[in-house]
Amino acid sequence: MTEQRPEPRIVPASTTPAGSRTTPAASGLSHVRADGSAHMVDVTGKTETTRVARAQAVLETRRDVVEQIVDGRLPKGEALSTARIAGIMAAKQTSTLIPLCHPLPIGSVTVDFEVDDTRVVVRTTVSTRGVTGVEMEALTAASVAALTLYDMIKAVDNRATIGEIAVLEKTGGKSGDWSR
Repeated sequence: MTEQRPEPRIVPASTTPAGSRTTPAASGLSHVRADGSAHMVDVTGKTETTRVARAQAVLETRRDVVEQIVDGRLPKGEALSTARIAGIMAAKQTSTLIPLCHPLPIGSVTVDFEVDDTRVVVRTTVSTRGVTGVEMEALTAASVAALTLYDMIKAVDNRATIGEIAVLEKTGGKSGDWSR
C-alpha cells in the first residue's frame, strides 16, 4: 500500500502563505514590489566593490564510480574536465537562467573537485568587480558542474544523488563578509 500524499497548496506570488498582501517593507524582500509582483532591483546607485563568493554541490555515488571518474574511465569520457568547463560556462550564464539576477562582468571562475570514497564535492569560486554579489553565479557553477557529473555517470549509476548545495562564503559589498 502506498502512502497518500496531500495535494500541494498553490500560493499566489502576491500573497504570503497566511494570505496577507506582501510588500517590500513587510516581507523584507527587495525583489517584490508593493503590489506583490516580482521585479529586478535597481542597483545603479550602488558602489562598485570587489566581490567573491564560494559555493559547493555534492555528488553521492558508489565507490567504483568515483574510481572511474578519477581514472577517466567512464563510458562518456573524462568527467572532471567536462564538469569544470560546464561550471565555468554556467556561471557566465546565470542571469539568463535565474530571472531576477543581474548580468555581471565575471572576473574569474574556478571549479575544483574534492573526491573521497563515495562523493565528489564540487567547490566553486566566482569573483567580480561590480555593484552586486556573485553568490548566484557560484551556486549555478557548482550546481551545473554537479549535474554534468551526474550526466557523465548515469550510464553506470543512475541512482547517484546531488545535494548539499550551499554558499560557503562571500566577501565584498554593503553587507560585508560572510562565511558558513
